[in-house]
Amino acid sequence: MIIGKIKANREAVIELEVIGLAQRAKIEAVLDTGFTGYLMLPSDLINHLSLQLIGTRNVILGDGSNVTLDLYRAKVLWHNIERIVYVLRSDAELLVGMSLLHGSRVTLDVVTNGNVTIDVLP
Repeated sequence: MIIGKIKANREAVIELEVIGLAQRAKIEAVLDTGFTGYLMLPSDLINHLSLQLIGTRNVILGDGSNVTLDLYRAKVLWHNIERIVYVLRSDAELLVGMSLLHGSRVTLDVVTNGNVTIDVLP
């Protein structure tokens, strides 16, 4: 089970360990059900982890704008198992998307400091 919290600004956040070629980093990321990818990470973290660039991806942002973002390969520790994921480079956001949540049950107690739990579906 992965456990997080609801912040005062009503964002659901979890702690996640991201594994790159050179480093590991524990991050706090926002669950974003409108993001269909795996992870979105800022440039400085991507550089720190020495993530492998594998191409670019055209995406539509929440405001409806079309952009091309760099795409990287990384691993995350997900339910105590290393899992390969794809990471989009962002300006500042750390987001967990629906592709990483796929196969999970997410429960939110949507009050400040409420629990966020992510369980593996049977």
